[in-house]
Amino acid sequence: MSGPPISPDERLQHEFNRWAEQGEGPKMENHHLDITEKTMRRMALRPGERILDLGCGSGWATRLLARLVTEGPQGFGQVVGVDISDEMVRQARAASKEFDNVMFVVGSAAQIPWEENFFDKVLSVESFYYYPDQDRALAELFRVMAPHGRMFILINLYKDNPYSLQWVPKLKVPVHVRSAAEYVDLLKKHAFHNVEYAQIPDDTPTPENYQTTSFHSLDDLKAFKRVGALLLMASKPDVRNPAPGYTIY
Repeated sequence: MSGPPISPDERLQHEFNRWAEQGEGPKMENHHLDITEKTMRRMALRPGERILDLGCGSGWATRLLARLVTEGPQGFGQVVGVDISDEMVRQARAASKEFDNVMFVVGSAAQIPWEENFFDKVLSVESFYYYPDQDRALAELFRVMAPHGRMFILINLYKDNPYSLQWVPKLKVPVHVRSAAEYVDLLKKHAFHNVEYAQIPDDTPTPENYQTTSFHSLDDLKAFKRVGALLLMASKPDVRNPAPGYTIY
């Protein structure tokens, strides 16, 4: 007899716990630091802001954000990292003990464990294409963002970078593959304003002896980095979401 079928979220959690146990958290920092730092420069982060890092993994980007918003006239900036993988969150907490403006929470993008109208800025690095229900995730992001809040979603896997499609067969979980134009339409459908996108090339040098398992060749990896990641940017309009009639956490 087999057990009950596992949900898409449980499947993601199992896979990313496996990644965490194999030490993939710090590797993600190496792979994504260049494009993430370029994105953070576009975020115009200010001390005192409240930031959500959705799909935070081992918390490396959360910590970068925390340094940038620490203290200002608006008070103490706060960064919340949310990840489906409890093992990633455990690693993130262990590596962030010296930060008093960071909090990590185990949670799904389909039900972000936070209150309405809270976050001034949202960053999501390389996790959005894994979310089983992207519509639900966008509705949740809209809910937890403050009026006029701004969202930044980095996506390394999308149709306009054909080289990225080479590693889809190697993934053990299903992913969404959309084009920049399709993502823009999706964000507009969810009532986001000022929707725009940019392509963010990765300028990190690739060693000539680098062994790639994700791409057909080293040249393809270099081309993938040159085309770059898709950065989606959008704002929540000047609306407040009503609090639900129940407690969400």
